[in-house]
Amino acid sequence: MTEPTLERAVHTASILVVDDHASNVEMLSGLLDVGGFSNVFGTTDAIQGLAMAEVGSYDLVLLDMRMPKLDGIEFIRRLRAHDAADRPAIIVLTAQTDDETRRNALNAGARDFITKPFKLWELLQRVRNALEIQILYRRTRQLNDELEERVVVRTAELKDTRADVIRRLSAAAEFRDNETGQHIARMSVFAHHLALKLGLPEAEAVNIRDAAPLHDIGKIGIPDAILLKRGRLDAAEWEIMKRHAEIGGQILVGGKSPLLTLARTIALSHHEKWDGSGYPRGLKGEAIPIAGRIVAVSDVFDALTSERPYKPAWSVDDAVAYMLEVSGSHLDPALVGLFHRELPAILTFRERFRDQAASATAHA
Repeated sequence: MTEPTLERAVHTASILVVDDHASNVEMLSGLLDVGGFSNVFGTTDAIQGLAMAEVGSYDLVLLDMRMPKLDGIEFIRRLRAHDAADRPAIIVLTAQTDDETRRNALNAGARDFITKPFKLWELLQRVRNALEIQILYRRTRQLNDELEERVVVRTAELKDTRADVIRRLSAAAEFRDNETGQHIARMSVFAHHLALKLGLPEAEAVNIRDAAPLHDIGKIGIPDAILLKRGRLDAAEWEIMKRHAEIGGQILVGGKSPLLTLARTIALSHHEKWDGSGYPRGLKGEAIPIAGRIVAVSDVFDALTSERPYKPAWSVDDAVAYMLEVSGSHLDPALVGLFHRELPAILTFRERFRDQAASATAHA
């Protein structure tokens, strides 16, 4: 705030005079008017003055200490209960000169203390000083709020950009695969729902949802002859196909973003099995990261119930029956149980993200 702007703000600031003697209110209002302060109001009722100050439209209160109904100290304490951004500064004016009164007033929250009788220049300068501090404080508070809002907006933009990049990377892998267009969307929202129902924090569930699309990014490194083969792979081809988990881990290694770190974890772990027979590391049980276990359950269900060039879509009943059968061997049994209980919600998400290939899916 420039000096001329601050000067105008000081002289147009709202000042409230609270004193139980009408003559004091009138005198102070006149002195302030002479000093160039054009927005001065007054009251002889401390209760009314407190109500006026609590509204938040005043920059400064000139306050007497000894008043009926409500003394100066209690006035300050009640006013301090309000939000600091709306609370006016307070200058105490009193004929009491003892240290205890001064200390109590300042400890209660008064900005300054003027002893009666006072000189006009002292009154005007202390009022000016208090108003400058108050105006600059409120302006700083406003700027901080604006900066915080900008940070929130920019952070949201960065999150959207990051999620968009991940979707595009997953689409790059999908172009080389036989999976249907909405598979990534479906299994991601399944994973998000399961994470929430498992009791994970919302932020962690959202990260799993946003990182899940990169679970098969490593398929970019698998030869087309194997990746696009119609029919079952032979043993040698299957060993090559299994490398996509480690390839995905290599693609995503070194990412500084927590989301990319989580995506790498999912890429490396979503083919691990509960009994330790999975790949690429043969992890077992709870040694498998929870995000990988959640994505595995979500991915298996959608893969089974989606049509592929090498297989027809399974019915929901058949897919669920299979998942229950491999619960405790392939899939985390607790997560399979949770998935089974949440099946109605899962099917709602599935319908919402249905694609043309899925329209031929048999219903339960």
